[in-house]
Amino acid sequence: MNPPSSSFPQILAPAGNKASFLAALAAGADAIYCGLKQLSARMEAKNFTLEELAGLTDLAHSKGTRVYVTLNTLIKPEELDPAGRLMDDLNRHVHPDALIIQDLGLIELAQQTGFSGEIHLSTLANVSFGQALNLIRRIPGVSRIVLPRELSVDEIKQIADTCPENIGLEIFVHGALCYGVSGRCYWSSFLGGKSGLRGRCVQPCRRHYTQEREQNRFFSCQDLSLDILVKVLRPVPAIRAWKIEGRKKSPHYVYYTIRAYQLLRDHVQDAHLRKEALALLSRALGRTGTHYGFLSQRPLNPIQIEQQTGSGLCVGHVSGESSRPHVALQQALFPGDVLRVGYEDEPWHVSLRISRPVSESTRFPLASGGKAVPQNGSPVFLTDRREPELIARLLEFEAQIPPVAADLPPSQFQAILPRKRLTKTISVDQRVYRTAREIGKTREEVGIWLSRETFQTASATPNICQRIWWWLTPALWPVDEADFKSMIDQLLQKGSKQFVLNAPWQIAFFQNTRKLSLWAGPFCNLSNPLSINEIKSYGFSGAIVSPELGQSDYLSLPGQSPLPLGIVLSGNWPLSISRILSDRLKPDTLFQSPKGEMAWASLSDSNYWVYPNWMLNLTDHRKELVQAGFQRFVHLMEPVPPSIRMKDRPGNWNWRISLP
Repeated sequence: MNPPSSSFPQILAPAGNKASFLAALAAGADAIYCGLKQLSARMEAKNFTLEELAGLTDLAHSKGTRVYVTLNTLIKPEELDPAGRLMDDLNRHVHPDALIIQDLGLIELAQQTGFSGEIHLSTLANVSFGQALNLIRRIPGVSRIVLPRELSVDEIKQIADTCPENIGLEIFVHGALCYGVSGRCYWSSFLGGKSGLRGRCVQPCRRHYTQEREQNRFFSCQDLSLDILVKVLRPVPAIRAWKIEGRKKSPHYVYYTIRAYQLLRDHVQDAHLRKEALALLSRALGRTGTHYGFLSQRPLNPIQIEQQTGSGLCVGHVSGESSRPHVALQQALFPGDVLRVGYEDEPWHVSLRISRPVSESTRFPLASGGKAVPQNGSPVFLTDRREPELIARLLEFEAQIPPVAADLPPSQFQAILPRKRLTKTISVDQRVYRTAREIGKTREEVGIWLSRETFQTASATPNICQRIWWWLTPALWPVDEADFKSMIDQLLQKGSKQFVLNAPWQIAFFQNTRKLSLWAGPFCNLSNPLSINEIKSYGFSGAIVSPELGQSDYLSLPGQSPLPLGIVLSGNWPLSISRILSDRLKPDTLFQSPKGEMAWASLSDSNYWVYPNWMLNLTDHRKELVQAGFQRFVHLMEPVPPSIRMKDRPGNWNWRISLP
């Protein structure tokens, strides 16, 4: 295999199917990331079989292109053996250059299988502040971190300044934006029964919502497009890759975005080529682009109600009588192109594949496909493009794929689980508050979310301060990092010894863990004994498991865990945590989904928390959870705005349905 391009950063391209993989090769991508048909954070993409990926990877390596395979989903206890066998098969038959992971249990699985490539931490792992790298640099095999999209260039540079030589950073430069912080969004699971952490997000943030008398897409973001601003990232040596999002995108999108960012990387001083790069991006079939919060002095809110946020390029709007709707096209069409009429959640939504060439400005008739007639003014999007020249190039590359055995011998790997911790189960309740006013009102364990306000209130009284379990935020940004470290240091000086950390990397704030009780919080998304064993090696003394699991997963975990376990038994669990809120959405005021579910958004420090108006409630199952071995039962007591009326409805979440 040829070495990767010496012109860093790499252009890292997405591929959700063979055609997009070949398009990435045709465009000259330095690296390609793709997933298999299981354990991928984009399960809605077509993805690859093992045999298919083996041939494509051989072709990529012959052309000097690296291949990264995504195994970046939450792993349930019964999936450790299949995940290990998949990793073993990849190592023996595909030889990818790296695995992109979210679940920390896969770090140990990589060691057990003898995986020979690199380990990259997905953006779902939520490494969002510089101090985290002091811990990650000591984790065997981990060589790259994919940073969150929410960071500004100043925050990226702040993290890069702390980056050790053995760790590289990967930055998203283009593609879809999620409303929620990666790894901190449970909206799809809560309302749709399909978890974003499992790669099956149903994109509830793209829907219409109603607040008071306004109906709008209050959470639907434009695409990220750093375009010419990427020039400020080029000189930062810690940044090893510019990542293009889009494993569900077409070969056309993949090809044109790669070519654009190659020009912006290699010829940014050439005004003519910069203009050409921007033209390529405008033809790539993405949503309207935004720089988002990249420029600290000029951040942009990516939720622009007036802008179209459907995937694809808007090529016109529906007009005409209901019996003969049409669109006056703003783009010529090729045979094989795909149009989508409206948004996916609209009753008249339909996709149409073009069978003949169509000229620009043509009044193109729209068939409803048996669905409701599209409303006048509905947008029409070009979602896939089939230029003859690109198709010819893909066929040329496809002919070069080396043959691979049809039936690769399967792995017989079995995971080695950690030794279970044998202790007598003593159940304790812990009530967690957003303010410090309730500290003296209960004799049960008290948790307080650490904020500037609660720190000032509680730290004034050392004996109360020592009683508290301090809960750290699930999304800590570089702009707040110094303040949080200072507060933690002062709490330690005052004798505080009990902390719940909601990202594993937050343990980097604690140098001597032996004298402390440090529990991994529920936002660490721990879901199997190997991930719990991994955080045990960091110095954690207990773990509160992911709230996304189902009954069988919960009841099996304590019998396999090397640490004592807790669970969120009841309380206000968020749909999502975000750094942004639409200017048109009022905080602390109910909004309603198309199906009648209601929620509100509240600001806490630097993040907006979106809560449903009903509570998570597993109290009816407490007895069997105690019998299974859970020791700490958490009740999240969030303040409810005065205008909000909570609804009395079952809060079992995924207890009965589990997760596919």
